[in-house]
Amino acid sequence: MARPLLISPPHFFFFIIIFFLFSSAITPILGEEEYSYVKRVNPKKMKTPKSKVSHFRLYWHDIVSGSNPTSVPVIKPMNNSSTFFGFVSMIDNPLTIGPKLSSKMVGKAQGFYAGADQEEVGLLMVMNFVFIDGKYNGSTFTVLGRNSVFSKVREMEVIGGSGLFRFARGYVQAKTYMLNYTSGDATVQYNAYVMHY
Repeated sequence: MARPLLISPPHFFFFIIIFFLFSSAITPILGEEEYSYVKRVNPKKMKTPKSKVSHFRLYWHDIVSGSNPTSVPVIKPMNNSSTFFGFVSMIDNPLTIGPKLSSKMVGKAQGFYAGADQEEVGLLMVMNFVFIDGKYNGSTFTVLGRNSVFSKVREMEVIGGSGLFRFARGYVQAKTYMLNYTSGDATVQYNAYVMHY
């Protein structure tokens, strides 16, 4: 028959003190204090309205020529690459409601694109669609993805937003409307499908 383990009272109190000291020392490492800067939030208490999907048809004007370009190269392609691999261009491109640059501007595409493919002309697109008109004024959504330039339709992700586009997600489809092979200027139609609140 097993005998119960008896601990004398002084040893018992010593054991309890050591236990509490050790557990309080390890709590910041393993416990909640390590994540004291994070708090779970009940979405219902945030009073977010029901999500909706909005479709935006915009024209993106990439102007590389003239005295006031909206797309400026900051890094040249690697070894004169035929696919523009390594090339980076910063953009502040107008977004208009029609294909002509003179049509109403409702925002700008701000960010960069970079040559990211050694086999074909494939760009990494990183840009915010920044709205300056109407109820979306000051709101943005972010587009990130691969743009295989010579494909008829290219699809990229909407990965977030601000203002009326908080928690945004969705996708855009880009389709070249006009490309001037002499100047390098281009107009691209963007159809954006954005889920937001």
